[in-house]
Amino acid sequence: MNETTSIDDTKRSKFVRACLVHVPFDGWSQRSLELAAEDCGLTKSDVSRILPRGVIQAIEIYANLADDDMVSAFNAKMINTDSFPRGMTEKIKFMITERLEQALPQKEVVRKTIQYLCNPKHFQLSQRILYKTIDRIWLEAGDDSTDINFYTKRGLLGATYSSTLLFYLADKSGSIENTSAFLDRRLKEISFIPKVTKPIEKQAKFVFSGVGRIVSRLAKNLS
Repeated sequence: MNETTSIDDTKRSKFVRACLVHVPFDGWSQRSLELAAEDCGLTKSDVSRILPRGVIQAIEIYANLADDDMVSAFNAKMINTDSFPRGMTEKIKFMITERLEQALPQKEVVRKTIQYLCNPKHFQLSQRILYKTIDRIWLEAGDDSTDINFYTKRGLLGATYSSTLLFYLADKSGSIENTSAFLDRRLKEISFIPKVTKPIEKQAKFVFSGVGRIVSRLAKNLS
């Protein structure tokens, strides 16, 4: 059972990576899945078996693969005791910067993904994907909070990551340097170990309303 699941996951990952060649031209669509199937010598029934939920499942797998690649780079970096990032903020900055740098050769895929997720009917999917990425970054960085700070940290990082992503997509330099500098400024501005100085109700309202504004801004800029 586990072996079968593992084989299926490997096939799914390989197929989704094959889709990335076509997404810049046809977006995340059935057409992209069909073209990738042709490249891989698969039939429509094969695609239906590999991705029973179609495009939505393909995007979820793409996001998970990006998360995995980011974490793998972070773990490799942490092995080198002479140069590994020290402190929570430096670890977070490294992971976000590394994730976006890895995506530079496929920047148009990132743009098409954001455009797809900005459709109001995909709101829950976009929030689920964003939360998984942000939660994983905090956990890998060593966050062990369990109180209101758990949600506050993820809300603040979600807003910062989203604004950094917008800057990244708008930057035409072809490198990650400008985006890294932008992210560094955002991290310094908000200080990523927030102190709970406001009443819990007010702080929670601030965090979640802020995330809502970021989603709206993404939709307006990338629609």
